[in-house]
Amino acid sequence: MPRPTVAQLAYGASTVIFSTLAMLLLSQTSSGVGIAVIALAALALGLLVAMTVPGARGAQQEAAGTAPEGERVPTAL
Repeated sequence: MPRPTVAQLAYGASTVIFSTLAMLLLSQTSSGVGIAVIALAALALGLLVAMTVPGARGAQQEAAGTAPEGERVPTAL
């Protein structure tokens, strides 16, 4: 498995931070279970965002015809 890029780490971390703050402010929860659920949801969302960053770059490379030969470029269905 390749190591995450700086962009992936930045997008994932900022997604986790901002989504956690937004969900905590909107839900106004104060219970430990509610905070734990929100934290897990934010982590899952951050992971999803971080893993989709290369997909956008690959689609741009495919459209421009600059993808390295032999590299599998993900395509939208």
